[in-house]
This record gives sequence, structure tokens and C-alpha cells, in this order.
Amino acid sequence: MTGSAPPSRKPVIIGVSGGTGSGKTTVAKKVASSLLDESVIIIHHDSYYHDQAKIPRTDRERLNYDHPAAFDTALLTRHIERLIAGKPIKKPVYDFKTHTRLPERETVKPAHVILLEGILVLEDEPLREMMDIKIYVEADDDERFIRRLTRDISDRGRTVESAIEQYMETVKPMHLEFVAPSKRYADLIIPGGGYNTIAIDLLVTKIRDVLGAGNSH
Repeated sequence: MTGSAPPSRKPVIIGVSGGTGSGKTTVAKKVASSLLDESVIIIHHDSYYHDQAKIPRTDRERLNYDHPAAFDTALLTRHIERLIAGKPIKKPVYDFKTHTRLPERETVKPAHVILLEGILVLEDEPLREMMDIKIYVEADDDERFIRRLTRDISDRGRTVESAIEQYMETVKPMHLEFVAPSKRYADLIIPGGGYNTIAIDLLVTKIRDVLGAGNSH
């Protein structure tokens, strides 16, 4: 989703974090769909994975994609700064099946509301400092695992065995080391993910308050 017009004021930036399969993207989409009178964009941290094209394809599956070093967060930070300044960006397009960036890039225009979604967006201090509202989405561990397994098989071409191996070797340990501890930075914790309509409604109301106040908060 891209904004139709550049913002006339500083955009409201909302960080949406949480474990893999917690419902972060669902929350971000529901917030965006509740703000149809504002220009809204969703930026996924996953789009900023480092390009692994120089690594043999057979070795790419063994890399740790849940560690902060797997992401080009410096580029993401520069892009958010450009959007805040009212300038468009050329966002990377990442191929999860090959773990590489595609040659084409997506043009994203500035917007009144920027939803920054990803497992580690609250872990990075420079990103946190840009955020007006910080969200952590929680879900039952078993539910998150099942959602992750289903997504990896259907959308990313993984086998059941490789998806389970990755979850046990890197996803779960990195969640415990980096993702879960970042919850302490959240302004609002949303249990139940995208199904928690009350929390989402409260979040949308807060965003409207910040927009109406011209970001004086």
C-alpha cells in the first residue's frame, strides 16, 4: 500500500513488532484499513534482508535470518528518514525462496501514517527513536509456530523438515534472545494479534489523536 500524496506534516510512525506468526501484518493491515481518510503505508522489515546472492544457494538455508545482523536496518533507517522528509524511496524487493534481492525496486511515496512492521523493529534503538507509537503483538507460541510452518511451506517453498529445523535452531533462540525482550519498549501490547479488535480500535483512536494534534506529543 502506498500513500497517494506526500504528507503536509510530519508523518506518524508506528512500530509493530512481535514474534514470528504473532499477527503483526494482520494488525498493520487492519489499522491501515481503518484509516482510509489518511494516506498510509506499511513498510516490512523483511524487505530489507541482506542480499545473499554471493552465497551458494545450498548454504543460504543454513543462515540465521532471525538475528539483527540479517537485516540491512541502516538502509531502512535512511529510507524512513527520507519519508519523514517528504521524499519517496526505492524499497528493495526480496525473494524469500532464493534469499536474494530482485533487480527491481518498489517506489514508495511519503504518507501521513507509516506502519513499520517486523520482528525486530523495536530491538533497534535508532528505529525506536523515530516511532511515535510502539506496538508489540503477542500470540500463543504453538499458534505462532503453526502459522510460521504453514507460511514457510505454502509461500516460501520450504519442506516441513527444513522449516521445523530452522525454527528450532534459529527462530526460537533468536525470539528468546532478541524479539521477546524488545517487548519492554512497547507502548501497547496486543494479545491475540489481529483478532483483538478492541486493542486495534484503541490504537486507531490514538493515531487519530496524534494526527489531530500535529504530532505535538
